[in-house]
Parts: sequence; structure tokens; C-alpha cells
Amino acid sequence: MTKTKTRFVCHECGAVQAKWSGKCTTCSSWNTLEEEELQEEGAHTRPAFSATTAPMPVTDSTPASTTRLSGGMEEFDRVMGGGVVPGSLTLVGGDPGIGKSTLMLQVSHHLAAKAGAVLYVSGEESFDQARLRAGRLNTLHERLFMLTETHLAAIAPHISQGEYQLVVIDSIQSVYTSRLAAAPGSVGQVRECANEFMRLAKNTHTPIVMVGHVTKEGVVAGPRLLEHLVDTVLYFEGEGRQALRVLRAVKNRFGSTNEIGVFEMHDTGLSEVTNPSALFLDERPLGVSGSAVFPGMEGARPLLVEVQALVSDAHAGSPRRTITGVNPNRVALLLAVLERHAGLRFCDRDVFVNVAGGIRLDEPAADLAVATALASSLLGTPVSSKAAIFGEVGLSGEVRAVSAARQRIREAAKFGFSRCIIPGSCMRDVDGADITPEPVVKIVDAIKIALE
Repeated sequence: MTKTKTRFVCHECGAVQAKWSGKCTTCSSWNTLEEEELQEEGAHTRPAFSATTAPMPVTDSTPASTTRLSGGMEEFDRVMGGGVVPGSLTLVGGDPGIGKSTLMLQVSHHLAAKAGAVLYVSGEESFDQARLRAGRLNTLHERLFMLTETHLAAIAPHISQGEYQLVVIDSIQSVYTSRLAAAPGSVGQVRECANEFMRLAKNTHTPIVMVGHVTKEGVVAGPRLLEHLVDTVLYFEGEGRQALRVLRAVKNRFGSTNEIGVFEMHDTGLSEVTNPSALFLDERPLGVSGSAVFPGMEGARPLLVEVQALVSDAHAGSPRRTITGVNPNRVALLLAVLERHAGLRFCDRDVFVNVAGGIRLDEPAADLAVATALASSLLGTPVSSKAAIFGEVGLSGEVRAVSAARQRIREAAKFGFSRCIIPGSCMRDVDGADITPEPVVKIVDAIKIALE
């Protein structure tokens, strides 16, 4: 008789503990330990990862086809690095109702129409429900096959035949294997099923996309157990009440992780936003303090976004700092620099910073635009409506150079901006630009020029 023991696994970080406790000792998360059975003795039989175990030279001139498959949407293909790679394993995560299933159903429909048969495995809907949704999105096609199943042993034979150009698993948390006694969605089940799908993808050279739910902290449930395993990790972001959606790559073995895709959600599905800058600036108010335009870079694509700031008197004992779309620690640094080197007092004021459109700015090049918007709101003076601003701000109040200055200026000129406040050290990179740049060396100079 085999001996069965119980262990507790944290579904946030994957740490294993012998006893249950309310708090994970590894990641300090509360109520994240789940019980699962552990078979200590007996054979653990798993198929081989690859059909051949013989080493092959890396210079082999007869590899399998690596022609990428287009998903039918340029925004999706850009984030994927040019399309879906055969034999790849992709994880798509996002909040419930954000549009993950809609996106993958539209991609599946395009590949079914252009490339060949596609298998869509739905573990959360019946066939009639899935077909009703496909009809509403106008994605019905005779080569798009729907399988409503959650048992891995019933799903695997259909994939192992290698007849499909794409397989979508919606969702990985609903699939289970009978080799484990744990409930579907537990750490052990998610890990075991994902490993099996990886083996199937590599052996059959079939791309597999797994849809995953996110936790309240915004990461894929069972995150670190899957992110290291798959080839590509995509996050679908956006506010549920707004139509704008952003698809972001956080890991991609076949392309850049700096690219984003922008979509709008409609009653009939997702549509691409081919000109995101126009969308983000469409409702920008003119002549209002606390607003600055920043030409950012997402991969190779320049985007114009509006940075908003509001500074008001604090009525509570401790001033509030509410930051959306920008790193709060970076904003705290900028407030300290503005107080020390620009003589602007924020210590007794409430400060609110927001990036319009739900975009998240991670690059230091946004520092100067954020600082200018803060100064504009505090002083009550609008930033020039024809000025675009970018540059990194140092702790000494200096404005440092950033990359891709020419592309940023070109994007600003395309939308009618006649002024561009840039770091002085970027001047050597913008010769012949469409706009005559206005170089600055100190943050004080940038504020004076922007608020003229």
C-alpha cells in the first residue's frame, strides 16, 4: 500500500509547509495555504518530454517550421513578437470579465478561417453557452471546434493528434488531472496540468494558449509556478467600466517584453486602436493647470499620454498621496526634489497623480512631465497646450538624457505640438527633428519654460 501524506502549498508563491497556518512564512500572504495530498511512495509515471532523447547540434539545418501565425489583429501580433510561434505555450491573465475569452475567441476565429482547424477548450461554459457567445461576437466558423471538458485525460488525446493550428485552454484553473487528489485550481493541479500542456505543445508543435485568472493583487493565480514554465506571459489590463483595454507582455521568449496592444471593448467584441495617441489625448482639457503631455515609448512605439496632477490643501492630520499609473515611490522622489531645488512646498498638501486612459508609465523619462504637472497644479498656471515634455529627473534637480528622443519628438509633431521640452544632453540625438526642441538642464528651467 502506498503511503499518503498531506502538505500545504501557498498558491501565491508556491512555498510548501507541513502544517497549516494563517500566514505564509515565505511571502507573508494571509489565507493562501491550500491542502493537497502528497504520494510519498510508488511510481510517478509521466510521459517523456520529447519524442527523441538524442542530442542534436544547434546548427542543424532542418528544424521544424517556425513560421509565425497571425492572430488577425496587428495589436495582438505586436505583443506576441510578430505572431503565434508553433509549439509555444502562452499564458494570458487578467481580471474576470476584462475580455480574455473574447480576445482568444476572436484570434481563434481568424486562425480557423486563414490557417486551419482550431480547438477551443472551455472548462467554464457549456457548449450552448460557448456557441451563444461565439455567435454574439460573430466568430462562428466550421473549422473552429469547441470542446467543453475539464479532465486532462480527456483533453490530451485531441491535442496529441497534432491536427490543430492552435489550442486554447479556457481556463487553466478549471482543468484537473486524476493523478492528484487535490481540487481543480489548486497549486498542484495547475502546475501538473500546465506541465502536461507544455509537453503536448513541444511534441506536437502545436501552439497552446492558457487563459488564467488573477488574484486580488493582480497576478495570475499560482503565478510563479506558471510564469517560469511558459514561453510567453500576457496580461490583459483595463478598468471594467471603461472600454479601453491594454494587452501587455511581461515575458516573451520570442520577442520584446516592452510592447503593448491597445483595444476597445464593444458589444460585438474587441476592436484594435491603431492610433492610441489620438485616443489618449482626445478629451484632454486645454488651459487647465495640472495637465502635461508626455511622449512615452512602449517598445518601438511612441505614445502620447496625458499626465494629470492635483494639489490641494490637506484637511486631515496627514496629507494624502494617491498615485495611479506611475510608481508612487518615483512621485515621492519628485516631490522631494521640487521642494528642495524648486522651492515648491508640498509637505502640507494633498497630492493626486493620474495617467489618463489607464496607461501605466514605468520609464524614468516620465519624471519631467509628472514634475511639471505637479508644479502647474500647485501654482495654478496651465502648461503650454502646444508643449510635450520628457526627461529623467535626478536627485540634484538635474534633467538627464533618455533614449529614443527623436521618435518621441516625431510623434509629438504628428499631433500638432510645436514645442518639446527635452534634456539638454539629448540635443545631439535630435538634429533635423520636426520640432525645434527646447533643451533644459535643471528642473527649475523646465518649469519656467513650460509655464510661460
